[in-house]
Amino acid sequence: MTSLSLFPLLCSIIVLQVCFSSQLEDNKIPPSLCTGHPGIPGSPGNHGNPGQPGRDGRDGRDAAPGEKGEKGDGGYPGETGVRGLTGDKGYQGEKGERGQPGECAVAPKSAFSAKMSQSHTLPLNVGDAVVFDTILFNEQGDYNSETGRFTCKVPGVYYFAVHATVYRASLQFDLMKNGHAVASYFQFYGNWPKPASLSGGSLLHLIPGDQVWVQMALSEYNGFYCSTKTDSTFTGFLVYSDWKNSAVFA
Repeated sequence: MTSLSLFPLLCSIIVLQVCFSSQLEDNKIPPSLCTGHPGIPGSPGNHGNPGQPGRDGRDGRDAAPGEKGEKGDGGYPGETGVRGLTGDKGYQGEKGERGQPGECAVAPKSAFSAKMSQSHTLPLNVGDAVVFDTILFNEQGDYNSETGRFTCKVPGVYYFAVHATVYRASLQFDLMKNGHAVASYFQFYGNWPKPASLSGGSLLHLIPGDQVWVQMALSEYNGFYCSTKTDSTFTGFLVYSDWKNSAVFA
């Protein structure tokens, strides 16, 4: 088919399109009917108004923990706070266990005094204990009137005193502690018409079991004498104890 035969057909199609289409606006021709050269770019438009704020974005994902920072300097001490109110009284606690028995609250005692009886036979041998057989005081029973010896029960410092009436012979005796002489006493008798006297005393530190007694030093110097008017006595008592576990005994 030649191009001349197609021309009448093309014209008929154009006429039909114009008749059945809606009425065209003035000076407007559909682009499909004609094509021209691109126009000159227009002038830039005015700036638009600021847009509305956008919505908040979603929370980001947790990042990996960072490295531990260096320790900061210590702060200054704060001011002392106001004293708080007194709290409520607490509940009563449970009863505690019973304590160990305490020491006696009474200070220890030890004392005695004895004298020689008129009928007592004096020891004549050196080393024999002089027996003061008549008890004047012996509440604790620390002195033995059969042996003439004092036995310590309470440790501490004691004072011992011996008073002798000397008559018809000179007298020499020792104050003994555990077999050792701690003090010696002597009185010469010169055939005087009346008795003389000899007295002496000493402080001794004793521990339980120690013994103290009066002992003849020389057998020929045994002038102990006693009568209804004069006596020979042996006395001892505790001055203070060594029981330091209690203030009462110190």
